[in-house]
Amino acid sequence: MAVIALCSASGSPGVTTTALGLAIAWPRPVVLVEADPVGGSAILAGWFQGAHDHDTGLLDVAFAAEPIAAAVDRVAVPIKDGVRFVPGVRSHLEARELGGLWGPLAEVLAGLDATGQDVIIDAGRLGMADSPRPLLERADKTLLVTRTDLPALAAVRSYADLVVRTRAWKRAGLLVVGPDRPYSGRGAAKLLGLPLAGSVAYSPKDAETYHLGAAPRARFHKSGYVRSLAATARTLAAEISLGTAPPSPALPSPSGSPADQAARQGRAPGPAAVWAAAADRRQEHA
Repeated sequence: MAVIALCSASGSPGVTTTALGLAIAWPRPVVLVEADPVGGSAILAGWFQGAHDHDTGLLDVAFAAEPIAAAVDRVAVPIKDGVRFVPGVRSHLEARELGGLWGPLAEVLAGLDATGQDVIIDAGRLGMADSPRPLLERADKTLLVTRTDLPALAAVRSYADLVVRTRAWKRAGLLVVGPDRPYSGRGAAKLLGLPLAGSVAYSPKDAETYHLGAAPRARFHKSGYVRSLAATARTLAAEISLGTAPPSPALPSPSGSPADQAARQGRAPGPAAVWAAAADRRQEHA
């Protein structure tokens, strides 16, 4: 069984929408936990369109007289058969009260495998004062969610370096939203030094079904967006179940700069090549 945590470095790459989409596509029973310290449940407001009151959540779990596992089960809201949702805090002020919950909650979530359930955690943005670090550190797989443009990759890079250097997470990976816009998922993973865990197709209109609770478009369930979520969910579930991991991205060949290699092979340079070329230009003008 698996505990998967999703987080981002900056901007809005779609962590919550992707976490919800993965949960709905997950091949086994799953609990989606909203652990974003920003507060104000995006899923209750979006997917549920405000039809479900935000009257319970993680704050209730933190202060419950009953065991944490029982409190989690009590506050969980059904999304569909086999998918349940634990709402986060109502505001960022409440997140301050959860510091003592994260560690025990991580143990409880890991123990849900005894009930045949997996867990997907929306951990929000890294670097927040009340970020749920124990959930990120103890998850079976922790994924940095990013787009592939250079500003997005620049924001992720320092966190990726830190994760690789300190091994703070059990198994780190990269989840790309919108591959080939403009760079491929493999190119982004190679630049950041993280294994590519999956790619979710860029389709804002289809994403609105999960983000806003909008009516699905025609052939929504056969769209590239939904199929990419399903493929990523299957891959992640199988990987954790089998105890395997995708190979680390290959390092660039030492024969010339990445930009030179791309030119020789008649292909457009990836983000690593663009980054290296920019560094060369800065050095020339220093």
